[in-house]
Parts: sequence; C-alpha cells; structure tokens
Amino acid sequence: MWKYLLRRSLYAIFTVWVISILAFAVIQLPPGDYVTDLVNQLRSQAGEVSPEWEARMRAMYGFDDPFIVQYWKWIRNIIFRGEFGYSFFYRRDAGVMIMERLPMSFALSFSSLMFVWAVALPIGFYSAVRRYSMVDYFASFIGFFGMSIPNFLLALMVLFFTYKYMGGAVIGLFSEEYANAPWSWGKFMDLMSNIWVPMIIIGISSTAGLIRTMRANLLDELNKPYVETARAKGLSEARLLIKYPLRHALNPFISTIGWMLPGLVSGETIVSMVLNLPTSGPVLFNALIRQDQYVAAGFILMLSTLTVIGTFISDVALAWVDPRIRLQ
Repeated sequence: MWKYLLRRSLYAIFTVWVISILAFAVIQLPPGDYVTDLVNQLRSQAGEVSPEWEARMRAMYGFDDPFIVQYWKWIRNIIFRGEFGYSFFYRRDAGVMIMERLPMSFALSFSSLMFVWAVALPIGFYSAVRRYSMVDYFASFIGFFGMSIPNFLLALMVLFFTYKYMGGAVIGLFSEEYANAPWSWGKFMDLMSNIWVPMIIIGISSTAGLIRTMRANLLDELNKPYVETARAKGLSEARLLIKYPLRHALNPFISTIGWMLPGLVSGETIVSMVLNLPTSGPVLFNALIRQDQYVAAGFILMLSTLTVIGTFISDVALAWVDPRIRLQ
C-alpha cells in the first residue's frame, strides 16, 4: 500500500508541475500583454502614448524576458516565497487575492461533491434494486433533466423565479449584514443557510450522471452468477446486496471523482458569475479578459492542484475499497 501511495504521490507532483507550465503558457497565447491593454486604454482616453514609455513599462514588468525566464521567476517565487506575483489590474498582491477567494471556491465545490454523493448513491442503488418501478422512472427523468440543462441556465432560472415569486433574487453566499463582517459563528451559519442554492445548481448535473452510473454498475453486478449462488446459500437480501454487489459497483463510482471534480470547478466558475458569488470565478474571468497573467495563472494552478488532489484521494479510496487496484 505504501509503494502505491508513493507512486501516486510522485505522479501527482509531476502532474502539478506540468499544469503549472501549461497554465503559464496558455495565458500568454493571446497577442499582447497587460501593457498592450493598458496602452490601448490610454490611447482611447488621452491620445498618443510614446513607444519609449511602452517599452519602459514592458521591461519593468519583465514582459520582454523569454518565456522560460518569466516562468522560472514565477514558479520560483511560489515555491520558495509563497508569492504568486502582482495583479496589474487590481493593484494588489495576486497571492492575497487568490487566498481570499479560493476557500469559498473550495467550500462550494466540496459541498457540491458531498451533495452529489449523498443523493446519487442511494437513488442509484434503489433505482437498480427496484428496476422499472416508479422511483426508477422518476430517477431516470431527473437524470436526463440534470444532464441536459447547463448550470448557468439553471442558475438564471433560479434567479428569475426567486426574484418574481419570493421578492428577491438569491445571490451571494452571505446576507447583507454578514458580507463584510469578520468570521464568527453567526457568519458561518449564514453561509450554511445560503450555500445550498449554488450547491444544488452546481451538483445537479454530476448527480444526474452518477445516478445513471450507479444504476448501470449495480444492475451489471446483480446479473452475475455469484449473486444467485449467495441467494441459494440462504444469505439475506439486504446483507447480500451490501456485502457483494454494492461493494463491487462502488469501484467505478469512486473513480468518477477524478473527472467529476473538474466539472464542479468549471461549473462553480460560471455559476459564481451568474449568482455573484465571492469565489474565484469572477476574478479569474476578469484576469483572463484583462490579461492579468499572474492572477490568472495562479488561480488556474491552484484550482488544478485541488483537482489533482481530489483525483489522488479518489485513487487512494479506490485502492482501499478494492485491494486489487494497488497490486496491479
């Protein structure tokens, strides 16, 4: 088991390193940089900008350096100093901005993941055991509905109905009196009372997909010969289902965390912009539009790292549930 954990840890570290290179490279693909955007704004407001000033600004920010030099300075400061750079657009430390928004993104994505598991596992199990029942048909309808409706469209529908029929749109994660207040028990409870709306919106598509996955996996296991053999030996139905088919059907279910987490993170980004949530989504979007490269690269790196960590946890859980995984 320890060899398996060490191997997976090395894979995860290597993956994060590759992601850091790709993240820093992708944000530099659009033509120009922040200085180009700044010069265009100044020209639209004050007329001509001297080429000498533009060259001076680009040299000051290090945009004239080769890509490898810029990347090395950035990743070196992150590893050895914990510094993500400077936000040109917000005029703030990029690391501070990331650490302000990232906890809310993590809380929202984690709560959505817990919601997905808490709903999909029992419904998928019951849907397979009671195949072709009304519950099975209803679960199938919810599954198709959840997978066909984009998160942002569902968020817009919630905004419309809450504004029209409840007297106010459901936006934000905190009430007005707690939005800028320091953390306290009251603020935490206020967060818990408001987080369930975006949690359901973000998690519903993944919930729908996992219900279908759980149902299909369990139906496949229920049709195998060992189930009939266990029944013939007099094993009770409840003990039989939990001890054998359910345990085997959980393997693909657990492994889906790896591909489900990126969907939750991307869904959180879009839904946060629609519902005006204080998460990483709106800041990341503005950083990409403004070519604020250190903020954008830092957010992409941290969100991708959380995804890699989630995948690592999924691999460990899968190896714990099925010892054959870690022996391969």
